[in-house]
Amino acid sequence: MGWNSWNKYADDFDEKIVRGMADAMVSSGMAKAGYTYIVIDEGWTSGRDANGKIIPNGKFPSGMKAIADYIHSKGLKAGIYSSPGPQSCWGKLGGGGYQGSWKHEEEDAQTFAGWGYDYLKYDQCTAGQVYDNTTQDAQAAYQKMGEALLMTGRAMVYSLCQYGAHDVWKWGAKAGGNLWRTTGDIGDRWESMERIGFAQIDISRYNKAGHWNDPDMLEVGNGGMTADEYRTHMSLWCMLGAPLMAGNDLRSMTEETKSILMNPEVIAIDQDRGEFHPVERLSGQGTFEVLARELSGNAYAVGLYNRGEQPAEISFRLDDLKFDTGLGSRRLVLTDLWKHAPVTATAKSSPPPYRSMASCC
Repeated sequence: MGWNSWNKYADDFDEKIVRGMADAMVSSGMAKAGYTYIVIDEGWTSGRDANGKIIPNGKFPSGMKAIADYIHSKGLKAGIYSSPGPQSCWGKLGGGGYQGSWKHEEEDAQTFAGWGYDYLKYDQCTAGQVYDNTTQDAQAAYQKMGEALLMTGRAMVYSLCQYGAHDVWKWGAKAGGNLWRTTGDIGDRWESMERIGFAQIDISRYNKAGHWNDPDMLEVGNGGMTADEYRTHMSLWCMLGAPLMAGNDLRSMTEETKSILMNPEVIAIDQDRGEFHPVERLSGQGTFEVLARELSGNAYAVGLYNRGEQPAEISFRLDDLKFDTGLGSRRLVLTDLWKHAPVTATAKSSPPPYRSMASCC
């Protein structure tokens, strides 16, 4: 859980913004809600010095170590960005304009560790210029940096950003990844979020502790969707057990945005500490989706989603869930986690006598 600069700013951000986000993550309550990483995405490099060491550009005058130190002073963790290619993706002229780590993997890993970074987002970008478009080469490119990070001796989260090519969910962990993008970039609009989110269900089984499918960062609070659509976004990502990386301006959040990003009961679904059980589709007809995921503590999360444009009633049967009946006299409890209110099951639901269950949306 954390914040990343890309969705809001692309490469148009600077040190002041990064420091401000660290301040706001604490003052807003985001840190207490579990958001931990401040990740500096593409746009921070200017090239290499005479000794080949990667260096920041003028937007980061204090240097990258000082910024990591500041983030740490807030009780947070710091993230940084690079690419297995010669350059990154964007740049002022497009097509890649910032420094990548090609042929400097071990050196850059040591540099990032020496600066005190705790997270590396490694974006494919121009890797296609120097690697063949094969699964073998894709894995090799990411594994090279994964091994380099291990050699530093510093614990760093390793985020593979290669857009789901070559079924990365099947080999991302072998390359050292802790999370891997399963899709192209998300956009701040319903059509993008819906298409990406519901496409993740069939590969949810590849999640496991420490290694996660990443359907991209959150757009909550950026203004392109309604509050209901953002709640759907947050609910769906939590049902999937996806990384929760906010991408909005934390300094100017509305109370409604805060209520979505910091709903503790919904976050608890995403961050469930028990053995991970993949999300399952209980039913999916027309514009309706009913998803369920078993949680620890003898609980279930159930998501009821209306993908259509008109209001609708959606139901599910409690006996479609895998109940544990060995709970003595404990009773069934259902809660709407957005309304923070109890839900009553009808007789048609045929609820078993012993089970606790949470409904996420």
